[in-house]
Amino acid sequence: MRGILVGNAPCSWGLIGGYETTLDTPHAQVLDEMVAAGYTGTELGDWGYLPTDPQQLSDELVGRDLAMIGGLVPAPLADRSAHAAGVADALRTARLLAAVASEGAPSPLLVLADAIGSDPVRVQNAGRIAPEQGLSDEQWSAFGEGAGAIARAVRDETGLRTVFHHHCAGYVETPAETARLMELTDAGELGLCFDTGHWALGGGDVLEAFRLYGERIWHVHFKEYHAGIAEQMLSEGLDYFEGLAKRVFHRPGTGDVDFPALLAAMRSSGYEGWVVVEDELPPGDGDPEESARADREYLRSLGL
Repeated sequence: MRGILVGNAPCSWGLIGGYETTLDTPHAQVLDEMVAAGYTGTELGDWGYLPTDPQQLSDELVGRDLAMIGGLVPAPLADRSAHAAGVADALRTARLLAAVASEGAPSPLLVLADAIGSDPVRVQNAGRIAPEQGLSDEQWSAFGEGAGAIARAVRDETGLRTVFHHHCAGYVETPAETARLMELTDAGELGLCFDTGHWALGGGDVLEAFRLYGERIWHVHFKEYHAGIAEQMLSEGLDYFEGLAKRVFHRPGTGDVDFPALLAAMRSSGYEGWVVVEDELPPGDGDPEESARADREYLRSLGL
Protein backbone atom coordinates (compact mmCIF):
# COMPACT_ATOMS: atom_id res chain seq x y z
CA MET A 1 0.00 0.00 0.00
CA ARG A 2 1.64 3.22 -1.14
CA GLY A 3 -0.97 5.55 0.25
CA ILE A 4 -0.87 9.20 -0.76
CA LEU A 5 2.47 10.73 -1.72
CA VAL A 6 3.22 14.45 -1.82
CA GLY A 7 5.05 16.18 -4.65
CA ASN A 8 5.43 19.58 -6.24
CA ALA A 9 6.12 21.02 -9.69
CA PRO A 10 8.25 23.72 -11.35
CA CYS A 11 5.15 25.87 -11.90
CA SER A 12 5.13 26.60 -8.15
CA TRP A 13 8.37 28.50 -8.74
CA GLY A 14 6.82 30.61 -11.52
CA LEU A 15 8.34 28.38 -14.17
CA ILE A 16 5.42 28.07 -16.53
CA GLY A 17 4.64 29.20 -20.05
CA GLY A 18 2.12 31.83 -21.02
CA TYR A 19 3.66 34.89 -19.38
CA GLU A 20 5.49 37.71 -21.12
CA THR A 21 8.04 37.52 -18.29
CA THR A 22 9.86 34.27 -17.58
CA LEU A 23 12.42 33.23 -15.01
CA ASP A 24 15.74 31.56 -15.52
CA THR A 25 16.00 30.03 -12.04
CA PRO A 26 18.36 27.05 -12.41
CA HIS A 27 16.58 23.73 -12.25
CA ALA A 28 19.08 22.44 -9.68
CA GLN A 29 18.09 25.24 -7.33
CA VAL A 30 14.39 24.45 -7.71
CA LEU A 31 14.91 20.73 -7.12
CA ASP A 32 17.09 21.43 -4.07
CA GLU A 33 14.46 23.75 -2.61
CA MET A 34 11.74 21.21 -3.35
CA VAL A 35 13.58 18.51 -1.42
CA ALA A 36 14.45 20.85 1.45
CA ALA A 37 10.77 21.71 1.81
CA GLY A 38 9.90 18.03 2.20
CA TYR A 39 8.55 16.92 -1.17
CA THR A 40 9.44 13.47 -2.52
CA GLY A 41 8.52 13.88 -6.18
CA THR A 42 8.34 16.42 -8.98
CA GLU A 43 6.48 16.83 -12.21
CA LEU A 44 8.50 17.53 -15.34
CA GLY A 45 7.24 21.05 -15.97
CA ASP A 46 7.45 22.70 -19.38
CA TRP A 47 9.49 20.63 -21.81
CA GLY A 48 13.12 21.68 -21.70
CA TYR A 49 13.17 23.19 -18.23
CA LEU A 50 14.42 20.02 -16.55
CA PRO A 51 17.04 18.06 -18.50
CA THR A 52 15.61 16.09 -21.40
CA ASP A 53 18.54 13.68 -21.61
CA PRO A 54 17.37 10.58 -19.70
CA GLN A 55 20.67 9.90 -17.98
CA GLN A 56 21.15 13.50 -16.91
CA LEU A 57 17.60 13.77 -15.61
CA SER A 58 17.89 10.44 -13.80
CA ASP A 59 21.09 11.59 -12.12
CA GLU A 60 19.39 14.80 -10.96
CA LEU A 61 16.48 12.86 -9.48
CA VAL A 62 18.34 9.93 -7.95
CA GLY A 63 20.91 12.22 -6.35
CA ARG A 64 18.07 13.93 -4.48
CA ASP A 65 15.91 10.85 -3.90
CA LEU A 66 13.14 12.51 -5.91
CA ALA A 67 10.64 10.54 -7.96
CA MET A 68 9.39 11.66 -11.36
CA ILE A 69 5.62 12.04 -11.10
CA GLY A 70 4.54 12.91 -14.62
CA GLY A 71 4.71 15.44 -17.41
CA LEU A 72 2.22 17.80 -19.03
CA VAL A 73 1.67 17.69 -22.79
CA PRO A 74 -0.66 20.31 -24.29
CA ALA A 75 -2.19 19.52 -27.67
CA PRO A 76 -4.91 21.11 -29.84
CA LEU A 77 -7.06 17.99 -29.72
CA ALA A 78 -10.09 19.54 -31.45
CA ASP A 79 -8.01 19.81 -34.64
CA ARG A 80 -7.67 16.42 -36.34
CA SER A 81 -4.85 17.71 -38.52
CA ALA A 82 -2.78 18.23 -35.33
CA HIS A 83 -3.32 14.75 -33.89
CA ALA A 84 -0.19 13.20 -35.36
CA ALA A 85 1.95 15.98 -33.90
CA GLY A 86 0.18 15.57 -30.57
CA VAL A 87 0.98 11.86 -30.51
CA ALA A 88 4.62 12.60 -31.34
CA ASP A 89 4.91 15.20 -28.56
CA ALA A 90 3.25 12.86 -26.08
CA LEU A 91 5.55 9.98 -26.97
CA ARG A 92 8.62 12.20 -26.64
CA THR A 93 7.60 13.08 -23.11
CA ALA A 94 6.42 9.58 -22.24
CA ARG A 95 9.73 8.02 -23.31
CA LEU A 96 11.59 10.39 -21.01
CA LEU A 97 9.21 9.73 -18.12
CA ALA A 98 9.49 5.98 -18.54
CA ALA A 99 13.28 6.15 -18.71
CA VAL A 100 13.54 7.90 -15.33
CA ALA A 101 10.79 6.07 -13.46
CA SER A 102 11.75 5.44 -9.83
CA GLU A 103 11.74 1.95 -8.40
CA GLY A 104 9.18 1.68 -5.63
CA ALA A 105 7.24 4.79 -6.69
CA PRO A 106 4.08 4.90 -8.82
CA SER A 107 4.79 4.90 -12.54
CA PRO A 108 4.88 8.41 -14.00
CA LEU A 109 1.78 9.65 -15.78
CA LEU A 110 1.42 11.46 -19.07
CA VAL A 111 -0.72 14.50 -18.21
CA LEU A 112 -2.61 15.54 -21.34
CA ALA A 113 -4.33 18.91 -21.77
CA ASP A 114 -5.74 21.10 -24.48
CA ALA A 115 -3.45 23.70 -26.05
CA ILE A 116 -3.87 26.00 -23.07
CA GLY A 117 -3.94 29.71 -23.84
CA SER A 118 -4.19 29.28 -27.60
CA ASP A 119 -7.77 30.56 -27.95
CA PRO A 120 -8.13 34.24 -26.97
CA VAL A 121 -11.83 33.80 -26.18
CA ARG A 122 -11.12 31.04 -23.69
CA VAL A 123 -8.27 33.03 -22.14
CA GLN A 124 -10.42 36.16 -21.77
CA ASN A 125 -13.40 34.29 -20.31
CA ALA A 126 -11.72 31.77 -18.04
CA GLY A 127 -13.94 31.09 -15.06
CA ARG A 128 -17.06 32.31 -16.85
CA ILE A 129 -17.25 30.22 -20.03
CA ALA A 130 -20.60 30.28 -21.83
CA PRO A 131 -21.86 27.23 -23.79
CA GLU A 132 -21.51 29.06 -27.10
CA GLN A 133 -17.78 29.50 -26.41
CA GLY A 134 -17.28 25.75 -26.46
CA LEU A 135 -16.65 23.13 -29.12
CA SER A 136 -18.95 22.08 -31.92
CA ASP A 137 -20.12 18.46 -32.10
CA GLU A 138 -17.54 17.78 -34.80
CA GLN A 139 -14.79 19.31 -32.70
CA TRP A 140 -15.88 17.25 -29.70
CA SER A 141 -15.65 14.12 -31.81
CA ALA A 142 -12.12 15.07 -32.87
CA PHE A 143 -11.17 15.96 -29.29
CA GLY A 144 -12.23 12.59 -27.93
CA GLU A 145 -10.53 10.71 -30.77
CA GLY A 146 -7.30 12.65 -30.29
CA ALA A 147 -7.21 12.09 -26.54
CA GLY A 148 -7.85 8.39 -26.97
CA ALA A 149 -5.22 8.05 -29.69
CA ILE A 150 -2.58 9.67 -27.48
CA ALA A 151 -3.47 7.53 -24.47
CA ARG A 152 -3.24 4.32 -26.53
CA ALA A 153 0.03 5.31 -28.19
CA VAL A 154 1.62 6.16 -24.84
CA ARG A 155 0.40 2.91 -23.29
CA ASP A 156 1.45 0.73 -26.21
CA GLU A 157 4.97 2.15 -26.51
CA THR A 158 5.89 2.95 -22.92
CA GLY A 159 3.37 1.18 -20.70
CA LEU A 160 2.48 4.47 -19.00
CA ARG A 161 -1.04 5.69 -18.33
CA THR A 162 -2.47 9.01 -19.48
CA VAL A 163 -4.67 11.41 -17.52
CA PHE A 164 -6.50 14.43 -18.88
CA HIS A 165 -6.09 17.75 -17.09
CA HIS A 166 -9.23 19.91 -17.23
CA HIS A 167 -7.77 23.42 -17.36
CA CYS A 168 -8.98 27.01 -17.50
CA ALA A 169 -8.00 29.02 -20.59
CA GLY A 170 -8.34 25.86 -22.66
CA TYR A 171 -11.15 23.68 -23.89
CA VAL A 172 -12.52 21.28 -21.27
CA GLU A 173 -12.65 23.73 -18.37
CA THR A 174 -16.16 23.39 -16.96
CA PRO A 175 -17.76 20.38 -15.24
CA ALA A 176 -20.06 19.91 -18.24
CA GLU A 177 -17.11 19.91 -20.65
CA THR A 178 -15.23 17.45 -18.45
CA ALA A 179 -18.26 15.17 -18.32
CA ARG A 180 -18.55 15.17 -22.10
CA LEU A 181 -14.90 14.24 -22.56
CA MET A 182 -15.20 11.43 -20.02
CA GLU A 183 -18.21 10.11 -21.94
CA LEU A 184 -16.30 10.25 -25.23
CA THR A 185 -13.27 8.33 -23.96
CA ASP A 186 -12.62 4.88 -22.55
CA ALA A 187 -12.37 4.77 -18.75
CA GLY A 188 -9.65 2.15 -19.00
CA GLU A 189 -7.54 4.23 -21.38
CA LEU A 190 -7.83 7.79 -20.12
CA GLY A 191 -8.00 8.87 -16.50
CA LEU A 192 -8.57 12.29 -15.01
CA CYS A 193 -6.01 14.64 -13.50
CA PHE A 194 -8.22 16.36 -10.95
CA ASP A 195 -7.08 19.90 -10.21
CA THR A 196 -8.90 21.53 -7.32
CA GLY A 197 -8.22 25.13 -8.34
CA HIS A 198 -9.12 24.77 -11.99
CA TRP A 199 -12.25 22.80 -11.10
CA ALA A 200 -13.44 25.49 -8.70
CA LEU A 201 -12.63 28.40 -11.04
CA GLY A 202 -14.37 26.50 -13.83
CA GLY A 203 -17.56 26.47 -11.79
CA GLY A 204 -17.35 23.06 -10.15
CA ASP A 205 -17.82 21.69 -6.63
CA VAL A 206 -14.59 20.01 -5.55
CA LEU A 207 -16.26 17.37 -3.38
CA GLU A 208 -18.90 16.57 -5.98
CA ALA A 209 -16.19 15.96 -8.59
CA PHE A 210 -14.59 13.25 -6.50
CA ARG A 211 -17.96 11.59 -5.97
CA LEU A 212 -18.58 11.65 -9.72
CA TYR A 213 -15.16 10.58 -10.96
CA GLY A 214 -13.43 8.94 -8.00
CA GLU A 215 -12.48 5.73 -9.81
CA ARG A 216 -11.31 7.68 -12.83
CA ILE A 217 -9.18 10.16 -10.91
CA TRP A 218 -5.65 8.78 -11.17
CA HIS A 219 -3.81 12.00 -10.34
CA VAL A 220 -4.57 15.00 -8.12
CA HIS A 221 -3.32 18.59 -8.08
CA PHE A 222 -3.84 20.46 -4.82
CA LYS A 223 -4.32 24.05 -5.92
CA GLU A 224 -6.03 26.76 -3.88
CA TYR A 225 -8.93 28.84 -5.18
CA HIS A 226 -9.86 32.29 -3.91
CA ALA A 227 -13.50 33.07 -4.69
CA GLY A 228 -13.04 36.77 -4.02
CA ILE A 229 -10.40 37.02 -6.74
CA ALA A 230 -12.61 35.05 -9.12
CA GLU A 231 -15.37 37.58 -8.46
CA GLN A 232 -12.90 40.36 -9.23
CA MET A 233 -12.00 38.62 -12.49
CA LEU A 234 -15.68 38.65 -13.40
CA SER A 235 -16.44 42.21 -12.31
CA GLU A 236 -13.33 43.72 -13.92
CA GLY A 237 -13.22 41.49 -16.99
CA LEU A 238 -9.79 40.09 -16.10
CA ASP A 239 -8.45 37.28 -18.24
CA TYR A 240 -6.91 34.03 -17.05
CA PHE A 241 -3.34 35.29 -16.73
CA GLU A 242 -4.48 38.46 -14.99
CA GLY A 243 -6.33 36.26 -12.52
CA LEU A 244 -3.17 34.27 -11.89
CA ALA A 245 -1.30 37.52 -11.28
CA LYS A 246 -3.91 38.34 -8.61
CA ARG A 247 -3.05 34.96 -7.00
CA VAL A 248 -6.38 33.22 -7.60
CA PHE A 249 -4.52 29.89 -7.15
CA HIS A 250 -2.14 30.83 -4.33
CA ARG A 251 -1.22 29.07 -1.06
CA PRO A 252 -3.28 25.94 -0.26
CA GLY A 253 -5.13 26.28 3.02
CA THR A 254 -5.74 30.02 2.76
CA GLY A 255 -8.72 30.13 0.41
CA ASP A 256 -12.00 28.45 -0.41
CA VAL A 257 -11.10 24.83 -1.24
CA ASP A 258 -12.11 22.49 1.60
CA PHE A 259 -8.94 20.40 1.53
CA PRO A 260 -9.70 18.48 4.77
CA ALA A 261 -13.05 17.32 3.41
CA LEU A 262 -11.53 16.49 0.02
CA LEU A 263 -8.75 14.49 1.62
CA ALA A 264 -11.31 12.57 3.68
CA ALA A 265 -13.21 11.75 0.48
CA MET A 266 -10.01 10.65 -1.23
CA ARG A 267 -9.09 8.37 1.65
CA SER A 268 -12.60 6.92 1.79
CA SER A 269 -12.40 6.12 -1.91
CA GLY A 270 -9.06 4.35 -1.46
CA TYR A 271 -7.11 6.84 -3.55
CA GLU A 272 -3.42 5.98 -3.77
CA GLY A 273 -0.88 7.98 -5.68
CA TRP A 274 0.42 11.51 -5.86
CA VAL A 275 -0.97 14.75 -4.57
CA VAL A 276 0.98 17.48 -6.36
CA VAL A 277 1.00 20.96 -4.84
CA GLU A 278 0.74 23.65 -7.49
CA ASP A 279 1.05 27.06 -5.89
CA GLU A 280 1.00 29.13 -9.04
CA LEU A 281 2.96 32.29 -8.38
CA PRO A 282 3.53 34.46 -11.44
CA PRO A 283 7.21 34.75 -12.40
CA GLY A 284 9.10 36.93 -9.96
CA ASP A 285 6.15 37.31 -7.56
CA GLY A 286 6.77 36.35 -3.95
CA ASP A 287 9.16 33.78 -2.51
CA PRO A 288 8.51 30.33 -4.02
CA GLU A 289 10.71 28.52 -1.52
CA GLU A 290 8.84 30.09 1.40
CA SER A 291 5.52 29.15 -0.20
CA ALA A 292 6.68 25.59 -0.83
CA ARG A 293 7.65 25.16 2.83
CA ALA A 294 4.38 26.66 4.08
CA ASP A 295 2.37 24.48 1.71
CA ARG A 296 4.18 21.35 2.89
CA GLU A 297 3.53 22.25 6.53
CA TYR A 298 -0.15 22.73 5.74
CA LEU A 299 -0.37 19.28 4.15
CA ARG A 300 1.40 17.80 7.15
CA SER A 301 -1.29 19.35 9.34
CA LEU A 302 -3.79 17.32 7.30
CA GLY A 303 -1.84 14.13 7.91
CA LEU A 304 0.06 13.98 4.62
